[in-house]
Amino acid sequence: MENFEETLISIYQQTNQFGRFNEMELLSYGNGKCEYKLEVKSHHLATPKTAHGGLVAGYMDGIMGVAALTSSAKNLCLVSTVEFKINYIKPAFKGDVLKGLGSIISEGKRIIVAKGEIYNQNDELVAVATGTFNAYPYQKSGMHF
Repeated sequence: MENFEETLISIYQQTNQFGRFNEMELLSYGNGKCEYKLEVKSHHLATPKTAHGGLVAGYMDGIMGVAALTSSAKNLCLVSTVEFKINYIKPAFKGDVLKGLGSIISEGKRIIVAKGEIYNQNDELVAVATGTFNAYPYQKSGMHF
């Protein structure tokens, strides 16, 4: 299948309701890397000023997942998260514009290990993570092309 990565990312962007609801914006992807953007808004907050850790974790999962997806797509596969570990370094505040960078650390036939970093608009590190992803044939997802 030609341009599977591009087709897959396009469908992912349309069907990823979590990403859409939280206004996660995919800026670039390819070759085992991706970059996302997210502005922290009122509906993301856990306290009057700071983002909920679950938002940051969900954002991070998307960052690493798309990086892994750019690798698995060459084998006509999707990915699912097996596990990930996150370190919260600094709070994200309402109004912060977060930049998420994902990249592949290791890739095998079925298991892909990725890392993610989230920075605020001042290039201060907000969170880091590593994650393990399982690559599986896209047909198992119910997606049709």
